[in-house]
Amino acid sequence: MQNEAPTGIAYTSQNQSVATFVGADKVAFYHCAFYSTHNTLFDYKGRHYYDSCYIQGSIDFIFGRGRSYFHNCEIFVIDDKRTSIKGSITAHNREHANEETGFVFNKGRVYGIGGVYLGRAKGAFSRVVFSHMYLSATIVPEGWAHWSYAGETNNLFHGEYKNHGPGSNTTMRAPWSKLLTDKEAAPFKSIDFIDGKDWLPVWL
Repeated sequence: MQNEAPTGIAYTSQNQSVATFVGADKVAFYHCAFYSTHNTLFDYKGRHYYDSCYIQGSIDFIFGRGRSYFHNCEIFVIDDKRTSIKGSITAHNREHANEETGFVFNKGRVYGIGGVYLGRAKGAFSRVVFSHMYLSATIVPEGWAHWSYAGETNNLFHGEYKNHGPGSNTTMRAPWSKLLTDKEAAPFKSIDFIDGKDWLPVWL
C-alpha cells in the first residue's frame, strides 16, 4: 500500500499522506508493505496483527488508538526535509487508563536515514512498547517525545525491553520512559495482548 503524495508543509493541512486506514476489529496483515512519509499507517481502532510487514515513513507514521501487535516487522525511517522537527515512529492516542489499547513491536528492526523518536504522546495515557527489537542509530538518545502534548507525563507508558543495536542505549532516555522488568514486559510479549489466540487463523 502506498501514498505517493509529496510531503507538505509542516503544521498545515497538507502535511499528511495516509497510505492505509485500519478501523475494523480483528484485522491481520502478513508480509505487507506500507509506503508513505507523514502518517503512513492510520491504525485507528480495533485489534490488529502485523506479521513480517515493512512500514516506511518520517513523522508519526504509525498512529491512532488501536490495540495492535507488530511481530517481526521492519520499520524504515526516511529523512524529512522539515529540519525544524524530528519525526517519531509512533503517535498512540490512548485517552483513559482503563483502555486496553496500545502499540507493541516485537522481534523486528528499526533502521533508516536521519534521527527519529520511537514515539510521542498523542493522548494522556499513550502506550507503546518496543521489545526484542534491533534499534539502529536512527533512534535519537532521548528515545521518546511529548511535543504538542502538555499533560502529565507520569500517565504515559513508553516502554522498552531487551532491545539491541546502537539505538537501544537507554542512558539518555526521556525521564518518563520505562525500561521494563520481566514482569512488566510479560503482558506485551505475545499475541495475547490482542487476544490473538481467539481469532488469528493460525490459532483457530
